[in-house]
Amino acid sequence: MSVLNKFLGNVVVQIINPIILLLAAAAFVAFLWGVFEFIKGAGDEGKREEGRRAILWGLIGLVIIFGAYGIINLALGTFDVAPIAPISGTP
Repeated sequence: MSVLNKFLGNVVVQIINPIILLLAAAAFVAFLWGVFEFIKGAGDEGKREEGRRAILWGLIGLVIIFGAYGIINLALGTFDVAPIAPISGTP
């Protein structure tokens, strides 16, 4: 079981965490783009609606991503996998 726990820990640290970080960054950029469009198009209702839509999708993306992160941590805790720590340079 120790080998499985180590393998699952490595998968989460080296694959899942970077993917979640990349998706969170993309959702945050979408949110910021929506804010920018909303402010830039303050006089145009169509541009404001486009910005509002981007803000909404950015927030939905962030909620989903952080929810998935929480579910992964809950599942790891359920299966008694050690808490995930960042990869260090020491063996």
